[in-house]
Amino acid sequence: MDLGIKGKIALVTGGTRGLGRESALSLAREGVDVAICARDTSGFLNIEKELKSLNVRVVTIKADIMSIAEVDNLFDEVVQRLGNIDILVNNVGGSLVRGDIEDTSLEDLKSTFQLNVFGAYQLMKSSIPAMKNNQWGRIVNIASIWGRESGGFLGYVSAKAALIAITKTAAISLAKSGVLINSIAPGSIAHPGGSWERFQQENSPDVVKTFIDANLPMGKFGWPGPVADLVAFLSSERAGMITGASIVVDGGQSKSII
Repeated sequence: MDLGIKGKIALVTGGTRGLGRESALSLAREGVDVAICARDTSGFLNIEKELKSLNVRVVTIKADIMSIAEVDNLFDEVVQRLGNIDILVNNVGGSLVRGDIEDTSLEDLKSTFQLNVFGAYQLMKSSIPAMKNNQWGRIVNIASIWGRESGGFLGYVSAKAALIAITKTAAISLAKSGVLINSIAPGSIAHPGGSWERFQQENSPDVVKTFIDANLPMGKFGWPGPVADLVAFLSSERAGMITGASIVVDGGQSKSII
């Protein structure tokens, strides 16, 4: 299937590993020029080599999404080196505080929103004007099943729910402009360096099996490929009527019927 996005320009945050890395590769396979950012530059060489092997332009930029100043510099550098962003994939996120309301301070909550919401929001705000002017744009925000229903820790659930709400509201307001905005809600996805890999390494096989049996109907953790390929599809011409959606990719893990 030709997704019709060859020559488009994408920015993928957190693009050196996991969902970000696979999303960047899926887009590059469609001929998309890709900029990726990360706080840790140690993975830049490998991903840059992989992306360039697909005959696309590649830019790697060190940036911390927790800093709005660095987010603004990131945006400016992508535009300067590649051109206006056609496809924005807000992938950076995580759980900074593993606690409930009694264990999560206001500053902890703010920091979790900074990581999962504020940087993504700023990049959306910066990217949308050129997308509107071109009457074409795609934004994909990586949320979580724990933004759609109860589960996980308070800060993370709240931040991902906010990201899904921003996605829906922004999508409606821009629906006539050619800018389509969606979120993806993955379940428990294991990848090298990720939290679910660490969970499996730090716990006994019996504990891991108990978790899988209780939570994962497919009998195994998820993997990045299906999420990344959905990112590419939602970034394409083929997804022309999909906007404001929050699409679950979790192997049946979540309990909501909506």
